[in-house]
Amino acid sequence: MTGPFFRHRAGRMLLVAAGTAIAGEFKINPFDGDIFRIALGSSAFLLFLLLLRDLPCLKTGMATGAVVLLFRVALDVLWPNHAPPLQSFCNHISAAVYYIAFGAVLSFVRRLDRVHPLLLGGAAACADFISNEAELLTRMLVLGTSSFHLSEWAYLSLIAVLRTYFATGIYSSMAIYRMRAVQAEQQRRIDQMLGFGSGLYGEVFYLRKSVDTVERLTAESYGLYRDLKQDGRTAHARRLLDITQQIHEVKKDSQRILAGLLKLSEQEDAAADMRLAQMADFLLKSNAEYARMLGKEISFEQMVTANYRTNRYIPLLTLLNNLLANAVEAIEERGTVGLRIFEAEGRTWIVVQDNGRGFEEGDRDLLFEPGFTTKFDEEGAAATGIGLSHVRDIVNAFGGRIEVRAPVAGPGAVFEVAIPTITIKRGD
Repeated sequence: MTGPFFRHRAGRMLLVAAGTAIAGEFKINPFDGDIFRIALGSSAFLLFLLLLRDLPCLKTGMATGAVVLLFRVALDVLWPNHAPPLQSFCNHISAAVYYIAFGAVLSFVRRLDRVHPLLLGGAAACADFISNEAELLTRMLVLGTSSFHLSEWAYLSLIAVLRTYFATGIYSSMAIYRMRAVQAEQQRRIDQMLGFGSGLYGEVFYLRKSVDTVERLTAESYGLYRDLKQDGRTAHARRLLDITQQIHEVKKDSQRILAGLLKLSEQEDAAADMRLAQMADFLLKSNAEYARMLGKEISFEQMVTANYRTNRYIPLLTLLNNLLANAVEAIEERGTVGLRIFEAEGRTWIVVQDNGRGFEEGDRDLLFEPGFTTKFDEEGAAATGIGLSHVRDIVNAFGGRIEVRAPVAGPGAVFEVAIPTITIKRGD
């Protein structure tokens, strides 16, 4: 269905007609003789129209009626009975009328994909019933057959309901599958954007600090230049002025990069908000994948009783991700990581606990210092030691505080963050 022929409407209409004609040969005859047949053709025709929503119902019904008529006449003439063509034409002209009538009635149901499945099935059943009546009337006029009894009409009505709801059920199942696939893809993209936003916030945070540092360094360097010049140390002053100018160029370049990153960061912050429970679910899922990547068996537990919306989710994601990733890395092979988020006394508390190797009591005051680390790889190389320092800076920016303590029982560490709720909760 991807070739040039089937990209055109006429090609798709011919495909519908051919598929309906073939499906119509799978049939049962509920009454004596071959006066009236109940086949899968009508169900296939309805399903095709639901799937190919751009096709006009009436024109497709006319094309399908013509192809079904020619197909059945060809079968009668060629195999197995070699019936006379005119007699076969008269026998099957009513089938063509059925599909034309079916398409005509369905053409009044606009936007088939937006109709409720139950209403859609009912409308299709009515179309099937009316088309059956048109087919019977045609047979009466062409072949002189008698009308059906009331019980037979009731039977046909039941068959119409069953096969139309069968087709709409298949269509609804396919639509739900597509919707779930789209939702899964959207969730994957959202997770990617959240990870990108969290990383971007960290880079902006540190770049802003670097720009401030460079700016102070430029001012101090220029002040020292003026002092050297006043003391008559012209050569040294000139060299220092060149260094100051280079530092100033670095500052301007850093400011341009920071401005671009701030635009992206502001777009991320303005894009939406998140509930705290959504943040917890996302972070536990990503850190569970991180634990599997490290070959560790870690179970994650969460208890979130504060579930308000926040538009400061990017820095909060950065903060939480650092704490959870540290907890994962602190566990040797298997263990448990717990996350609790709750409100108390106007503050939002975030508690991350693990049963890993913990920390030395003498290191408590050094854990949040830049460059300090207790993590080494298999070759003895130390980690950068900026994760907890970054966490502390974010907490301070929110006007909160962070503490670390040993669990009441067992090994590990407990990190407690308390942030004023007013600084992160989105106002209604």
